[in-house]
Amino acid sequence: MVAEPITKEKNDTRVKRKEKTKTNKKKKPKRIRIRLIPIWFRIVLVLVFMALAAVTGAMIGYGVIGDGEPKNVFKASTWRHIVDLVQKETDE
Repeated sequence: MVAEPITKEKNDTRVKRKEKTKTNKKKKPKRIRIRLIPIWFRIVLVLVFMALAAVTGAMIGYGVIGDGEPKNVFKASTWRHIVDLVQKETDE
């Protein structure tokens, strides 16, 4: 089988068909998304929740698991003692 050469008339009808199919499709309106919570506020919330989780975890770890007073987590002397214990173990 030999393919027929494409004439200008055939090419024009192909282009018209493509244009018709494009115009027949219904265009959906572009949906505009409005954020209820801005991105910068989300980042701040994540940082606050991370800090809160760290403080809560330290209180539970020291007070419940470590049999200490949970309020003592906020004292500098407690942290100095913990650092001294860690450095003592690494020196040996």
